[in-house]
Amino acid sequence: MEYMTPNFTKEMVKTHKILIPNMAVTQFRLMQAALASEGYQTEVLGNCGSEVAQLGLKYVHNDTCYPALLVIGQFLDALNSGKYDLEHTALLITQTGGGCRASNYIKLLRKALVKAGYGNIPVASLNFSGLEKGSGLPLTLPLLRKVIAAIFYGDMLVALRSQTAPYENHKGDADAMTEKWIARIQEWIRTDRNYSAPAMKKQFPAIAADYATIPVTRVPKVKVGVVGEIYVKYSPLGNNDLEKFLESQDCEVNLPGLMGFVEYCVANTRLDIDLYGGNKLVAGGADAFLGWLDSIGVASYDAMRQYGFYAPGSFRELMKKPEGIISLGAKMGEGWLLTAEMLELVEGGYGNIVCAQPFGCLPNHIVGKGMINKIRALHPEANITPVDYDPSATRVNQENRIKLMLAVAREKLDHPEAAPAPMTAEELAGGAPQLQTTVQ
Repeated sequence: MEYMTPNFTKEMVKTHKILIPNMAVTQFRLMQAALASEGYQTEVLGNCGSEVAQLGLKYVHNDTCYPALLVIGQFLDALNSGKYDLEHTALLITQTGGGCRASNYIKLLRKALVKAGYGNIPVASLNFSGLEKGSGLPLTLPLLRKVIAAIFYGDMLVALRSQTAPYENHKGDADAMTEKWIARIQEWIRTDRNYSAPAMKKQFPAIAADYATIPVTRVPKVKVGVVGEIYVKYSPLGNNDLEKFLESQDCEVNLPGLMGFVEYCVANTRLDIDLYGGNKLVAGGADAFLGWLDSIGVASYDAMRQYGFYAPGSFRELMKKPEGIISLGAKMGEGWLLTAEMLELVEGGYGNIVCAQPFGCLPNHIVGKGMINKIRALHPEANITPVDYDPSATRVNQENRIKLMLAVAREKLDHPEAAPAPMTAEELAGGAPQLQTTVQ
């Protein structure tokens, strides 16, 4: 049976409020300003809690995909709240294309809406793969440029805040600084200012310089990187407020930027053509676009380093890191990017890593959990813990796994000379099975 809801049309831009599931909190707040500047009425949802997951379970099979379950549960919980005019409300969902089940989220959402009695709610698709053409969100070049600016600015604010908050002399200074800059950047975007590449490159040093004025006391702390499936990696709903939990454990957290995933998708366009053939003009266009994005990213990293903050290398450099470990042809889920980010973090001093993944997401278990032993072989200092997120997995168990990782990290921090090399999974299990063979 085909479950259908109305397509989102251009006319609805003026008449409907669009609800957006939250993921990367700071970046999405800025993207909301970008949409508002182009006439969209939007709201980024903040409803969380176990009731959201339970509502999702009612309409989405647990084997399907944990992020889909949460997003659909969040939408239905919002519609059930009575806060919205249901005759003038629409939902926005992203589609990745490719091999990820995220491409099918929209079908699952429509089915859930019909079954829950909301068959009149239109669903808009945000994608760059040509999917759902009849219900696609109209994308203009100015809107695209503003969304890109929102992601770059958001990534920078998240990084600067994360490197400042654990060391601040006055609790709350870093958060106040972040709110100040979010409000300022939102105003820029709403008034069509400072979203071009030259303008962003000019503003990056000013942002970094402002964070550098916050009084801090730099004492040694456990530094933790977070990688994983894109939704669970960023979403507080998806990872049980992982970033906040790590900060409560007196850690400095490094969450690689959302723009890295955007650049990964652009790079894969060229990689696909190199591997399987295709239009060389498209490949050249992807290369040029990636070069443009990378130049902006490098400018933001240079600004951060100028004022004493850590910043990663360029995306082009990131692409070289998985060489000899995993092929750039591995593009399902977060593909080679996940492995590359772990290597980047270890080499940048964030060797304690939480790899956050939805339970049952095969692609991300291969490129995440499956690569850990190889990374440990190359970098014995790496202390990586994979954590699965699922409605049946308890928060206590997840946090206890992370606490064990942090205990090892603190021991190494306190006694670096005596810190043993991390054990492999086989060693932890008592050794890999040995196959005895006899040659006749």
